[in-house]
Amino acid sequence: MSVKLQPAEVVVVGGGPAGIAAAVCAAEARRGARVVLVDEGFAPGGQIWRTGPGLRPPRLARHWTERLAASGAWVQSQTSVVDVRRDGDGFRVLCETSGQALTVSCGRIVLATGARERFLPFPGWTLPNVMGIGGIQALLKAGTSFRGQRIIIAGSGPLMLPVAASLTSAGGRVLMVAEQTSAKRLALFTASLWRSPARLGQAALLRAKFFASSYETGTWVKSAIGDKAMRSVMITNGKRERILDCDVLCTGFGLVPNSELARLLGCAVDGRRVVVDDVQQTTAVGAYCAGEPTGIGGVERSLVEGEIAGRSAMGESVSMQVRSRRAALHRYAEGLTRAFELRDELRTLAGGDTVVCRCEDVRMRDIDPAWTSRQAKLYTRAGMGACQGRICGAALDCLMGWTPDSVRPPIEPARVATLLDEAKL
Repeated sequence: MSVKLQPAEVVVVGGGPAGIAAAVCAAEARRGARVVLVDEGFAPGGQIWRTGPGLRPPRLARHWTERLAASGAWVQSQTSVVDVRRDGDGFRVLCETSGQALTVSCGRIVLATGARERFLPFPGWTLPNVMGIGGIQALLKAGTSFRGQRIIIAGSGPLMLPVAASLTSAGGRVLMVAEQTSAKRLALFTASLWRSPARLGQAALLRAKFFASSYETGTWVKSAIGDKAMRSVMITNGKRERILDCDVLCTGFGLVPNSELARLLGCAVDGRRVVVDDVQQTTAVGAYCAGEPTGIGGVERSLVEGEIAGRSAMGESVSMQVRSRRAALHRYAEGLTRAFELRDELRTLAGGDTVVCRCEDVRMRDIDPAWTSRQAKLYTRAGMGACQGRICGAALDCLMGWTPDSVRPPIEPARVATLLDEAKL
């Protein structure tokens, strides 16, 4: 059975910081206007502001969620977007919620679809107890206990600091944090933050929470060792290798923008980043984008871009002060990208027998670097499994130098009945 909501002026897809800010500012710009926020989560906040048993959201999160509740925006939680298409001068958004199809038509749309973790395959990365850095953070917030477990965190990016601090505070034994970027690059990035003492202070505070653990730069995981589960990890700095016994390995090499929905609408992308103009409008008229899909830059940048996108979608101008803040945050994001650029050695970790597509059990030896991503799908089914390339797609792009393949609906797994309902409209 299909449910059709009344037409909306603006639909915001994604309930993280960027989506919340966009919905709030669009609803506040014109009181009484119908603004719909569609999100897969149980409640707005996204991964970064996810709450759990005994967890209190940070003050900034409380401020924005309270403002959202008072704004008059309609929040449609536990709802996935399956398809978006043009409908005259506006858009038609097909969703699925509680096993039912849900269709929303709107004049403008804001894409705030966030990002996901990037994993690079290495021998043993599919063993039990090897998990993503963001994944273990989600488990912690959901109440999973890692008390007493020996944990190694190996990968890249600033997310490793809060995860190491949280695991230590929760009773986990963090043996090492291995950052693949060099000490020189990290030092240059730290020095560039002299105008942002708050960021430096926050990093120092997080590091203090796991001060007993080693933090090594220019170091990365070479393999995970075990049979039915991971038992130890081989770590290297390119000169020497060490094998460390541990219970859990957390790994992840930064974030990848979720730009599938934007590409489905025909928006221009640069790599995987959605191209936007000065008011966050994409190359598709009436479609705006904010937050991580336009480039990985953190919560502050997502909030500012969301504010600009929400106001612009309602036809409101944005102050020079807000634009200046965005420009400063873009410079910070560019520095972040340079500081944690992946080293070439990571692209050669996978051996011939290493699984590169977990869903379809495709191994490195099955892939020909001369292929395109489309050929890899046709010949090996890489990217055709349950995750629809969300894990292996970005990894193979990185390893093979491929560009993202074209996107087709459904964007998310959906019931056949939902797709049939859409066909009737």
